[in-house]
Amino acid sequence: MPVALLALAISAFGIGTTEFVMMGLLPNVAADLGTTVPTAGHLVSAYALGVVVGAPLLTALGSRVPRKRMLLLLMVLFTVGNLASALAPGYGWLLAGRVLAGLPHGAFFGVGAVVAARLVRPDRQARAVATMFLGLTVANILGVPAATLLGQHLGWRATFLVVAVIGLGALAALARLVPELPVDERQGLGREVRALGRPQVLLGLLTAVFGFAGVFAVYSYLASMTTEVMGFGESTVTVVLALFGLGMTAGALAAGPLTDRAPRPTLYGSLAALALTLVAFRFTVHVPWLALVTVVVLGAVGFMTTTPLQMLVMEKAKDAPTLASASNHSAFNLANAGGAWAGGAAIAAGGGWTSPVLVGAGLAAVGLAIAALAGLLDRTGRNAEGASHVVARSPLAGPEAEAGPAAGTGPEAGVRTPVSPASGS
Repeated sequence: MPVALLALAISAFGIGTTEFVMMGLLPNVAADLGTTVPTAGHLVSAYALGVVVGAPLLTALGSRVPRKRMLLLLMVLFTVGNLASALAPGYGWLLAGRVLAGLPHGAFFGVGAVVAARLVRPDRQARAVATMFLGLTVANILGVPAATLLGQHLGWRATFLVVAVIGLGALAALARLVPELPVDERQGLGREVRALGRPQVLLGLLTAVFGFAGVFAVYSYLASMTTEVMGFGESTVTVVLALFGLGMTAGALAAGPLTDRAPRPTLYGSLAALALTLVAFRFTVHVPWLALVTVVVLGAVGFMTTTPLQMLVMEKAKDAPTLASASNHSAFNLANAGGAWAGGAAIAAGGGWTSPVLVGAGLAAVGLAIAALAGLLDRTGRNAEGASHVVARSPLAGPEAEAGPAAGTGPEAGVRTPVSPASGS
């Protein structure tokens, strides 16, 4: 794999740390700023709002900006947002800092996914994208627990200062390791918007909204399940969250090669496994060691959905994939917020701490149904665009990149209609 993917993974590590660390720092922030924990919880929503708004907006504004420069500008904005959060004099300023830090999130992953795909030959594109996302999963294993402990001992401001330093390191890595990639002169906002409006792209985004909401319907309340249902102490919550992160990493590692081979079957299988795992969790949660095993499996199958969703959305928006790729992260954050709301509503309605797992299973099943509908449109020929790789030839992958994947691997994994490297930017 190209060393440039390391720079993308480092950036993803910083983004993942700042996204999830606030959940563990809410009591500290609330006490320091003189507010309640539920009010401090709006800081989590503020970041998600920044992602949802910033992903399409910044991607549209930067549609003609060279990809490397765009990545650098987005990482600068991310670093400034975290520095502003660290120096915020009050709750309102911290809220604004969280929105600012969230704005570049979706656009960075959207542009980064297209760049990662262009750095390798066609039959390794999903693995390249999954490598970038590994930074996000490692953040849940190492970054978030370490940053939470730092915030608890040195104050929450120290956490965001450290994340800002990670942002500076990511900037240096991007500047040093990511090559200059040309922009298609024909590329523009109108072309990106038209690609985003294609039915298959919209179905992919809907799959992300519903399918991934099944994960966050449970993950949002995993800490409470750990203490209230599994019977563990509060000190074990960090361990349980780290186990979930280990599962995420395993899922990301498996998703890359599986998606390169057969994207739709990988998506179907991961969503079906997610729904079944959530149903099983309703029973295993009462047996401590089985509950821990299920948490790992849940992280794995939940995160296995992200790579095939990302690649399929990019493929269906093949000649202008950047806006669609970024909007996919808006969809994931809508899933985060929607899943948390649905799980909380089930608890508030008297369903108990385990009720979110059945809500999550239902959401995953809806996502699977939408994905199946998109697959049916492909099989019946209603999608006139057909399937295609985002990039047919990488400027860095060498002459072997032109060969593409081997024939005979099925309609989802076989040779795809090529597009020019420039049109993938």
